[in-house]
Amino acid sequence: MSKLDVESLKANSNGLRGPIVDELQAPTDHFSDEAVSLLKFHGVYQQDDRDARKTMRERGASGRDFSFMVRTKNPGGFLPAAFYLAVDRLADEFGNGTIRVTTRGGLQLHGVRKENLHDVIAQINAHLGSTLGACGDINRNVMASPFPFSTPVYVAARAAALEIADLLTPRATAYYEIWQDGEVVHSTEPAEDPIYGKAFLPRKFKIAVAVPGDNSVDLYTNDLGVVPLVDGAGTLLGFDLTVGGGLGMTHGKTATYPRLADEFAFVPPAQLLDAVRAIVLVQRDHGDRTDRRHARLKYLIADRGVAWFRAQVEARAGFALEAWRPLPPWTVPQFLGWNDAGDGTCFYGVSIANGRVRDGLKAALRAIVAELGCDLIATPDQNIIISGIAPNAKERVDALFASHGVGGPDTISVRAKVAMACPALPTCGLALAESERAIPAIVARIDALLNELGVADPVTIRMTGCPNGCARPFMGEIGIVGVSADRYTLYLGGNPASTRLNQRFAEGVHAADIPELLAPLFTRWTRERTPGEPFGDFCVRAVIEREKVAS
Repeated sequence: MSKLDVESLKANSNGLRGPIVDELQAPTDHFSDEAVSLLKFHGVYQQDDRDARKTMRERGASGRDFSFMVRTKNPGGFLPAAFYLAVDRLADEFGNGTIRVTTRGGLQLHGVRKENLHDVIAQINAHLGSTLGACGDINRNVMASPFPFSTPVYVAARAAALEIADLLTPRATAYYEIWQDGEVVHSTEPAEDPIYGKAFLPRKFKIAVAVPGDNSVDLYTNDLGVVPLVDGAGTLLGFDLTVGGGLGMTHGKTATYPRLADEFAFVPPAQLLDAVRAIVLVQRDHGDRTDRRHARLKYLIADRGVAWFRAQVEARAGFALEAWRPLPPWTVPQFLGWNDAGDGTCFYGVSIANGRVRDGLKAALRAIVAELGCDLIATPDQNIIISGIAPNAKERVDALFASHGVGGPDTISVRAKVAMACPALPTCGLALAESERAIPAIVARIDALLNELGVADPVTIRMTGCPNGCARPFMGEIGIVGVSADRYTLYLGGNPASTRLNQRFAEGVHAADIPELLAPLFTRWTRERTPGEPFGDFCVRAVIEREKVAS
């Protein structure tokens, strides 16, 4: 389908209905291209098993093994207990038996068949969840700093994420008509969506709410970033805003590139939603609808400038934006294991390898949530937090983990704790190379090399099977991006605070060769680093900047 066809399809979709209803009832295992494009707005991606393609070709068979990925939308990563238990059951009943925590704090079910799609989405909605707006040319899941501390600034961040998510939820009733048999439970449908119009946005739109000093949401990689500021008494002063971040690019297309967001403005509390609405409207009306590779907000701001964008936002909002207010230095905390929430309860951070909840971990989480009724929180680094635990239940939680063979955070290497990968093969249709299945061996070998050198520091390793950047590889101290079958471009020089883009270091590298390619740099790092210098900072100082001088 051409890029222009996508715009026409959205505008003429009858509020995201298109042919979905008719095709959902048809006795086929897949949808048409038109329906597939619209299904994304409903939180659904059509996929096929690319491993099975090869097997079928070898047998001389034709066709594909189609299934569907269903993604939930959970503002702030909040996963109510009843919702999580429903997703856990659906994964076994209709999916491939696993749940995947996304890098935006939602959940994904893989392997759902077409004939079960309606039941899966209907049951998600019946258990306090939704998939509406988890994908598509729309505002995606609004992230927030996931840690359930009771301090005023964390409370403000969670509240802002929920308010923004509600503001930018599409008002079309097609979602409820299709997946809930016509039951409209959230809103009535206007003639045209008041924010998105008929054609929605030129591309996806991503928003994150951070807490000052806590950059667990990768603030600068989002189209719009929001940071609540409070005074010493805990009174909310307002919000800093960043605009124009985004990581997706296309190999060989220099006009596409990762971009960090600009520190844009400050608004008082009463003006936050009006400012958010205005920013989205400017992107809706001025974003590039002729080239989907050039359609994100980052390109609009890069092309026309921040001053132009500010004037447009102020005109839409009806008020002047205040100047950005300075913030403390950023860190990226994880709070794995036991923590005090500050309200008389505890929370427990669970490290999950690449977000894949399966086997003993899946059983343990199900048992804990079912017995204790705890809500969960999905984090932007693909982990899960068990929240609202009474202090006298800590031993029971530890016992349930132990009984299912799940070790604590101290059983996981410091590099594995901060590693991230996208699913890639065999299900993602955009994947050019392996990612989730390849990164464990890479991390294990890097661990071995660094342990031999006596290095205990974490090093952020982020890997994707294509350059769209779902696991945010361009922010890693080590970024690994798939180009073709077992060929990767290696990037170095991100920083632990996730405020700096890395830079291309090597191309056409086989996955198995990556650790050995980095081994000489690791050795140099141990010998030449300044006290406490992270690996990414060393790469910039001693490798990247030195090469610039030499050239």
